Amino acid sequence: MGLGDFVNKAKNLADQHDEQVDQGLDRAGDEANKRFAGHEGQVDGAVDKAQQYTGGRDSTAAGVEPAAEVPGGPETDVPAATGNVPPQQ
Repeated sequence: MGLGDFVNKAKNLADQHDEQVDQGLDRAGDEANKRFAGHEGQVDGAVDKAQQYTGGRDSTAAGVEPAAEVPGGPETDVPAATGNVPPQQ
């Protein structure tokens, strides 16, 4: 199973259990707000984006298309050798 298969399987599971995913994101956001006081707007915005991204069938995905499937996973042009950094684009 390649990375692309894993990503697609995770997306399918998230779509099938969207309410539980949204609840988990809300709980994670609540904890983050406790730990990073003063950044509630940023945390809440990130939670909202995550819920829209994972929401295939619920109201949090208003006007947002579900994410496209990854056909073969990430593309790798040239693998980096140990100690080498790939060029920035």
